[in-house]
Formats: sequence, structure tokens, C-alpha cells
Amino acid sequence: MKFTLPLESRKLSSLLEKAVSREATLWKACVPKKPTNQDTDISPEKRDEAVRWLRAVHSQLKLYPETLCLAIGILDRFLSAVKARPKYLRCIAISCFFLAVKTSEEDERIPSLRELVSSSKCGCSPSEILRMERIVLDKLNWDLHSTTALDFLYIFHAMVLSCKSGRLNMALSTLNPSQHVALLTQQLFHCLAHNALLPVCGSLLSLGLITLELEKLCPDWLALTVDLLHKLQIDSSQLIGCRELVARCLSTHMASLPPNTVYICHPLPNAPEPRDGGVLPPWHVSPAPTAPSDPNTTHTRACKSSAKRKVEHMEVDEYLDGIKRLYNEESPQEGAPTCRAETQQNAGSSPCPPLQPVRET
Repeated sequence: MKFTLPLESRKLSSLLEKAVSREATLWKACVPKKPTNQDTDISPEKRDEAVRWLRAVHSQLKLYPETLCLAIGILDRFLSAVKARPKYLRCIAISCFFLAVKTSEEDERIPSLRELVSSSKCGCSPSEILRMERIVLDKLNWDLHSTTALDFLYIFHAMVLSCKSGRLNMALSTLNPSQHVALLTQQLFHCLAHNALLPVCGSLLSLGLITLELEKLCPDWLALTVDLLHKLQIDSSQLIGCRELVARCLSTHMASLPPNTVYICHPLPNAPEPRDGGVLPPWHVSPAPTAPSDPNTTHTRACKSSAKRKVEHMEVDEYLDGIKRLYNEESPQEGAPTCRAETQQNAGSSPCPPLQPVRET
């Protein structure tokens, strides 16, 4: 299937060519390696943790998605060029983030440096961030306008929507284009926080993500994928490998629980019923009712310090009354504990043995 609008197709193709050329100039493959020394080298897991932290800061400040994607790109470019210590990682990350904010955001949306330090809780002073900014700019030759994976995602998404596919339009009937690309953007952010996708360039990552979405929505997704692959001039084997990595990454994002999780509820045999006559759910355990304490009588009992559950916050009288009602005991008189006749009759159905009074010898 070909893209049917010639003018729009030419504009998108021109944007794609410029983005590919820009990416080829600045992007370098980064293969994550396990550090030899945890104190001197930043591990891939630490990098992923820093990216997730930046994502939380970005969400708190409600900035543009282009800002976060550019910040991650600046961070990866700097870490691939410089060997930094883990204790400086947060300072590096927030400095890259502030550079991306000043590059992508409008002037009225840029937070002050003190506000950024306070909201992010990075543990750095404003002067330290400014010094780290200068180091980052020097290492990157003051060139921050790199093409990000989000730029390619926007271009591919516009190309897909420009084709007049009735099946695709029917599949997207519940979402408008802005909502759909916002959903894909969140998936892209999740992929960028996984070091397994660091060796994949942004154009290939976005293509793998958009083709996986097409496979779910459109039956003729393969024709659209071949056309996009031809425009990007990438080998199909690279796309297949990228799709496998993206699908594995998104599987942890989509399903927080295993698909075969089964919950089994065993109701209590003698579960108390509510006083209003309703039925309690089987997993609900209501606390045993407590009788009002007699103000004329006071009981003081000491609890052992080695007990696993502390009951200092509960009155000792109420605690003992709850145990008595658990075994359906009547309020015993002093020196003569007795058992209810009803408990003796239902002793066979109770999971606990019937209680017997203590005989003095």
C-alpha cells in the first residue's frame, strides 16, 4: 500500500531524510557493559534508574514530551563520551535535563534553577548544576539539536495516517490521532528507560514501535511496514531484531501481573455475620466486637517484650474480651471460668478443640 497524498507524502519524506541525515551525524552506538568497579563506573542499571527519575521529574513539572526525549539523548551522548563516577550521576542527569528544558520549552514554561533543584530533590546546588552544564556542553561541542526517537515517531505516525486505509481508520475510531500518538509516546519513554535498547538508533526504535502497533490494529500492516522500511532504507533483519527487543520491553510495561494469576479465597468456617443481616465477602474479616468496659473494675496486665505483635495501643481488657468472643466464651466470673453450652454442642464443627475448665488439684 502506497501513501496516497503526493504533496503531504513529499513533505514527510523530506522531513524523514533530514532527520536521518542528522541522526547519522550525531548518533553513536552504545553497547551497555557491566562495570568492573561499582564505585568508579556507571552501570547500565544505574543509567536506567536515572532515566526513570528524569521521567518522574518531567511528569511533575508537566513539560513537553520532546524535552524528556532530548534530555535522555543528551545524557546518553555524554555518558558514552565520558567516564563518570556514579556519585555524580544525578548531577549529570539533572544538568542534561535543564539543558533540554532551555532548548525545547518556551520561555514562560522554563522553571527557574532553584525551582528545579527544589522539585527534583537532586541533592545538588544550583552552582554545581551550572558547572556540570558547562562540562556537558564542552564534551558535546555545544551541539544539542540532535534528532530524537520521538521525532521519528511523529514522522512515521503522520505517514501512517496519511495513507487512506479504511481498516486502519476503523481501528482508530475510538482514538483521535493526538490520543494515539500520546499512547505511543508513553511506550517510547518506557523503551528508552531500558539499556537493552541502547544499541538501537532512534529511527529504528520508532519504526519497530510503530510497526508493532500497526500489527495489532491493521490487517494489511505488512504492506505499510515494507513501505516505511523502504523509505528509511534499513535492512529487514535489523527491524525484526528491533521488534523483538521492543516487544520484550513492552511486555513488562503492559502486564504488571503474570497472565495466569489465579486468586483462591477460602471463607472461614465460623465467620461472623454483620449485625445488619448483610453478607460479608469471603476475604473480609471483621474485628471481634468488644463489650464496654466496666468503669468500676480495672485490670492491669503486663505484655511480654518478646511478643511479635505489640498490643500497647489496645486496652488489655478489650484484647482479652476479643479472645473470649473468638472462642464463644461467656464472661467468666472471678476464679470460676466456664464454657457455654452452645460451644459444647457445636464442638464437632469447630476447628478448635472444646475448651475445658481448669480443675484445681
